[in-house]
Amino acid sequence: MIILIILFLATCFLAYSNGANDNFKGVATLFGSRTTNYKRALWWATITTFAGSLASVFIASGLVSTFSGKGLVPQSLADSPGFLAAVAIGAALTVMVATITGFPVSTTHSLTGALVGAGFVAAGPQVSFAVLGSSFFLPLLLSPVFAMVFGSIFYGLFRKIRIRSGITKEWCLCVGVRGEAIPSCKPAAALSVKYRSAIGVAIDTEENCQEIYTGHFLGMNSQRLLDYLHFCSAGVVGFARGLNDTPKIVALLFLMKGLSLQWSMMAVAFGMATGGLLNARKVADTMSNKITKINHGQGFTANLVTSILVIFASKLGVPVSTTHVSVGSLFGIGLVTRRLNIRTVLEILSSWFTTLPVAAIFGGGAYWILHKSLFL
Repeated sequence: MIILIILFLATCFLAYSNGANDNFKGVATLFGSRTTNYKRALWWATITTFAGSLASVFIASGLVSTFSGKGLVPQSLADSPGFLAAVAIGAALTVMVATITGFPVSTTHSLTGALVGAGFVAAGPQVSFAVLGSSFFLPLLLSPVFAMVFGSIFYGLFRKIRIRSGITKEWCLCVGVRGEAIPSCKPAAALSVKYRSAIGVAIDTEENCQEIYTGHFLGMNSQRLLDYLHFCSAGVVGFARGLNDTPKIVALLFLMKGLSLQWSMMAVAFGMATGGLLNARKVADTMSNKITKINHGQGFTANLVTSILVIFASKLGVPVSTTHVSVGSLFGIGLVTRRLNIRTVLEILSSWFTTLPVAAIFGGGAYWILHKSLFL
């Protein structure tokens, strides 16, 4: 009974960590392109991710069996609550450390590493490397590559459509009424300064300027149409993320009798939503501002590529990482626009390479502690 409680709490902690690190990734382009502010983007991410989590009950149930550990480790171990609790703890600690430091890492990678680490401690050489390579490593390695390629192709295609449609880009210049202090001739100190209103022109740094689209497309204002599509694409990414990630975490609760699949997914959905609302800021800044500078159209393109790849993978039961896909699409666009921050890219790539071994260490350590203390 105690180990089942530990398993449930550890899974909820993993859901919280996942939400903190992943929820904002779909709307990062909205915030990065200044289409909306942080608060609105965060709530849009929360709502759409929660909807995707609920829909995963009907669409992506195939991922539940993939991440229960079956086939990767012996059946008796995959059915052990202690093993699954160790996996949840190892993955959750890995994702939370990355969240605190502001790195967008993959929960899928973390779960895979924790499965391997706990499996080695528990079963030694009985871990199946063939299953590990075909079902886990291959999709995780290829997904960011596909995202980079499609991101660059889609951006080039949409750019040509924009140019042929006569839609141009302009930089906005803020002109408006501003307060102005002027000296007064009156001797009293309290009246030595007075204020008046004047027309002013705001000249700001490049990162605070906004690039807008002028002209019409299919009879509609191009900027308004793009903003609407951008919000929709961000919502689809959030939905796809909830769809793809929720079953992976719910798989850890598969053995808890009395807790149905629907209630398990509801608990995970609430955990992800809470984590995103409370601890998403650092990863949000990295995704929105540090990888590459983007405008409205580029943000829409990145989201479109991410949503297509993640939903397609969820339908097939392929465990791709939403993080790798969303970041990979930004990489591809940044390469085309030549505005990619190489230093940030290298830091993110290094965090991806260390995710697996760190999660394996945490997962193996958690299993060893649970085994010693609870005599599993």
